[in-house]
Amino acid sequence: MRCRHRELRCRRNKAPQQRKKTLDYHFSQKHVCYIRSCENNVYNIAEGAVRAGKTVDNVYAFAHELKTHPDKLHLATGSTGANAKLNIGDCNGMGLESIFRGQCKWGKYKGNECLIINGPDTGYREKVVIFAGAALASSFKKIRGNSYGMWIATEINLHHDNTIKEAFNRTLASRRRKFFWDLNPDHPKAKIYTEYIDKYVKRHKAGELLGGVNYEKFTIFDNINISEDNRREFLSQYEPGSIWYNRDILGMRCIGEGLIYTKLASEFSLPEEEKKPHSLTIDEAKQKRFMKIVISVDFGGNGSGHAFVAAGITEGYEEVIALKSRRYKEGENDPDTGREIKEVDPDMLGALFVGFVRDILDIYGFATCIYADSAEPVLIRGLKKALIDAGLGNLTPHNAMKTLINDRIFTLVSLSVAGRFFYVEKECESLMGAISTAIWDPKILTQNVRLDDGTSDIDSMDAFEYCFERDIKRLLKNVTGR
Repeated sequence: MRCRHRELRCRRNKAPQQRKKTLDYHFSQKHVCYIRSCENNVYNIAEGAVRAGKTVDNVYAFAHELKTHPDKLHLATGSTGANAKLNIGDCNGMGLESIFRGQCKWGKYKGNECLIINGPDTGYREKVVIFAGAALASSFKKIRGNSYGMWIATEINLHHDNTIKEAFNRTLASRRRKFFWDLNPDHPKAKIYTEYIDKYVKRHKAGELLGGVNYEKFTIFDNINISEDNRREFLSQYEPGSIWYNRDILGMRCIGEGLIYTKLASEFSLPEEEKKPHSLTIDEAKQKRFMKIVISVDFGGNGSGHAFVAAGITEGYEEVIALKSRRYKEGENDPDTGREIKEVDPDMLGALFVGFVRDILDIYGFATCIYADSAEPVLIRGLKKALIDAGLGNLTPHNAMKTLINDRIFTLVSLSVAGRFFYVEKECESLMGAISTAIWDPKILTQNVRLDDGTSDIDSMDAFEYCFERDIKRLLKNVTGR
């Protein structure tokens, strides 16, 4: 026994070994910057296209931290335990078992698969990385009872919220708390964004989140390990500008299935300089010969927001042009000032609406009529009073017709396909975001029903549709185009 202790002391006290390079890493400068930033931030999040190199970055940075981390136990998760082992343990030959080759072995720890690391890289201090699945509501039970130093998760958007919360709780006693997440783009309103990633980035920028956030988006073009021939072959499988191209190649957040306005959603997700043919500038919109300009309102409540939309209809009912849209929801930021909206009371709603109307009058010179959600007569009276007090009493809000939703949907789809729908870029972000995320309810298979569960902005859709619903028959009489 004494000999064994003497041997261990000698191994620890001898000069550091000259290690040979065993893995042939090639990182672009963007990836290098992300990996270096991991050292100084608690939250490290790599999002983007398939084959962009996100997981390799996180595994490399996690392994580097593991070598000197004071804690013994660490956590690695995927949608399943097998997925975690494949993407983090193996990682196409760039995983933990290759980084620590000759210094690690697979084993079990309290029923979970684990990688036990002990060698010169860790100073002969044992590190145990526990691998677990995280997709099920009950997955969190597998990681209970332990305290972890760091947590690395692949495909974090496929993790159940119970596991995410439990993993955070299990690291509270860490002596160097760090998280490494990767994910492919998901639904723009997915909970992983609204409750975690986007919220963390926002609070980090405001200086409110301690520890720091290292967030980066990657595309397939950022991965210099893919040859040009392989890249071209892969790209040839996709139609440029499609939802799948934007999501899988460019790393944009898009909805892949059930989209109502597929063509518009694809167009809106393109870079600004490629947005055609539906986008216009304010100057281009001002040159249109508007027969009428309609302003409409959909009131919020129970988790929704107040939405204002102005749209112009050109002579002969030829084109519908969305001129401006704004949405105000408690807990989100004011789209113009950037300040968080604490509460939208009737007085504030009236002031916001008057400002919206004045903007339309200042830019386009007139507004024909105002329509509002008939379900809120008290709020309609409030808007009417606010307009009168502002000297705009000639514009009186009337009840929206609220025609069949599918008739409104068919009209917009028909107009967009015929090249007769346009929007003013940079002024209609809330509306185009709503159009890009509107989907059919997957639970109702017998008929087409627009999903209204808070994951998409139905408020802006309703407000916009109130602008043209009274003219649907006139607009569709020449639906095949000019």
